[in-house]
Formats: sequence, C-alpha cells, structure tokens
Amino acid sequence: MSLTRRAFIYYMLERKRRRTRLVTKDGRCNIEYGNIKYSTHFAFLVDFWTTFVEIRWRFVLIIFIASFTLSWFIFGLLWYWIARSNGDLTWQEPPSDHSACVDNVVGLTTAFLYSLETQTTIGYGGRAITPECPGAVALIIIQSLLGAVINCFMCGIILSKISLPKKRAKTITFSEMAVISPRNGSLCLSIRVANLRKTLMIGSQIYGKLLRTTTTPDGETIIMDQVNIDFMVDAGKDNLFFVTPLTLHHVIDKSSPFFDMAVDTLHETEFELVVFLDGTAESTSSSCQVRTSFIPQEIMWGYSFLPIISRSKEGKYRVDFSNFSKVVPVATAHCAYCYHNIKGHHLHSREGHDNPGFEVIEIDNPPNVTKM
Repeated sequence: MSLTRRAFIYYMLERKRRRTRLVTKDGRCNIEYGNIKYSTHFAFLVDFWTTFVEIRWRFVLIIFIASFTLSWFIFGLLWYWIARSNGDLTWQEPPSDHSACVDNVVGLTTAFLYSLETQTTIGYGGRAITPECPGAVALIIIQSLLGAVINCFMCGIILSKISLPKKRAKTITFSEMAVISPRNGSLCLSIRVANLRKTLMIGSQIYGKLLRTTTTPDGETIIMDQVNIDFMVDAGKDNLFFVTPLTLHHVIDKSSPFFDMAVDTLHETEFELVVFLDGTAESTSSSCQVRTSFIPQEIMWGYSFLPIISRSKEGKYRVDFSNFSKVVPVATAHCAYCYHNIKGHHLHSREGHDNPGFEVIEIDNPPNVTKM
C-alpha cells in the first residue's frame, strides 16, 4: 500500500508539473485562448491552407474520404438526372432504337459507378458517353477538371503534413536534466543536445528564455516576464557544427538571472527555462525549431555530464548514447556569489567533507553515477 501511495503521489506531482509548464518537454506550448471574437474565426477560413495542414491526421483522413465520396455521389446524381431527362432509365422503357446520353447508365447505382469511373479515370469500358447530349459532354469536362483539383489539393495537404519541419525536430533531443557545475574557470549551467540523424542541421543557433513572475517597482505584476539566456559551446554560440551531441553552457555571472540562486534555494524558486534550437535541415532545406523546457526540479546543482564521445582504434569517432542522460557529482560552490567573491569558492561536494578524526582508507569503487 505504501508503494502504491508513493506512486500515486509521484503521478499527481508529475501531472501538476506538466500543467504548470508553458512549454512541455517535447516542445508543445501549454496555452489556451479565450474570449475570441466570433468574427476572428473567419480568419482561419481565409488562411484555409494553413488550417488544413495544421489540423490532426484523423480530420485530414475524414476530409480526404468525404471530399472524394461526396463528389462522386453529387456527380452521380447529375448523371442520373441527365439520363432521366433523356429517357435512358430502365423504368422509362426506352425504345430499341433509342440513343442514350451514356451507355449502360440505367439507374442510380450505374450512374454512381459511371461518376466514380470518370473522376478516377478507370474506364472499365462498360459505360461510355455518347455525342448525343451536349449537356453530358459539358458535365464530363467539369467533373474531370474538378476531380483533378481535388486530387492536387488533397495530395498537397498530405505531402505537406508528412514533410512538416517539426517532424525533423523529433530526431533532435535534449537532456532530461540541466546541471550546474564549474567549467573553464566559470560556474555554468549546462544542457546537452543531440542530433539523432547523420544529416547536419545547417546554421544551428541555440538560445533560451527564462520565464518567471516579477513585480515592478510600480507594483505591476508581470505573469510571464522573459529574460534572455545565452548559451554557447567552447567554439562560440553561432553556426554550431552539429555533427555530434553538444554540451551547451550558460555562464552564471553577475548579469545572469541564476546569479542570486543557491543550491538550497534553487528548487524553491519558481521559473521555467525554455531552450530553443533553430536550424535548417541539410536534406530538405526546410527551417525548423526545436523547443524544450526545464523547471527548477529539473536542474541539478553540483553535477556534470559524463563524456559520450570517444575514438576507436580504427580512428572512427564513437558516440555512446547510454551516457547521454547520465551525470556525476562534482565539487561545486554553494552559490554563484560564493564562487565569484569568496576565496576558495566554498566548494559544495556531494561526496561529503574530510574529517581528521577518522582513519583514511582506500576505496576502489568507481564514483557514484546518477542517471537522470
């Protein structure tokens, strides 16, 4: 019962955490619009192409089936009306020397089948138009043109949905956690990102926004105050060479919003760090954006990512994705202020502190590795 209770509490906490996010871990925006004027809904009809491309697949399939089926049925009714007007139907008992508008269209079912064969250009040969009725000639031209338009429109929507840039973004993944640790003489917040395809992302740029609620000196409360967060790799922050997983760093200096946070106050602070990666797919030349977010409970103070890139004896570079989401504790200052202003940095170690009263012994076990 206690295990079930803990699992239920964890589930409720995770559910609450997902609800409070503006951007989910997979990049979707958790926002809804209310009190929209009815007239503005017509804007979606004016921009009908984007509306059709963005709707869900289930509705696209319904529209696909309905557009063809209804067009076949409507034109089938028109062919039935032409045959009835000309006296071609069976119940009208046409004479033996009667000239039909369409051969073998003698009822509603045969009229529907002829409409389907005409629009899909099947042409089994059992039913065919004759030159006796000018109205029938005009109708077959109209149906052929309209059928081509429907084919082009529906094929365009399906191809556009398949090739959406956000599908390419599914093969770019971020680490589940962010870490804070010293690096190259600075205290840095680090995240890891990987491109799961071998094709490159050209012109990749990464940046972040810190979202939090603030109060101005005038007493105004800003629900979603945005602060720019700069990320960089060792070679810079623009035009990343995104051929292998990268570890991105944000330097926590006096201009950083993380400067006033500490290891014991980080998880009590309310904010959301949204990270963006923009780039152009090498294979399709389409621009895409990948998003994810980190809340305070997903930032680990005093940890560092394990290396994942190695070189084999054959000279090839190998990426070990088993270590992509693993971190190891490192000695880290208690706060950014301590790191920059107090000599010795007052390192905060997860491994504990030395105690002269105990005997020194050798420990052969590997360092404790924590999986995120």
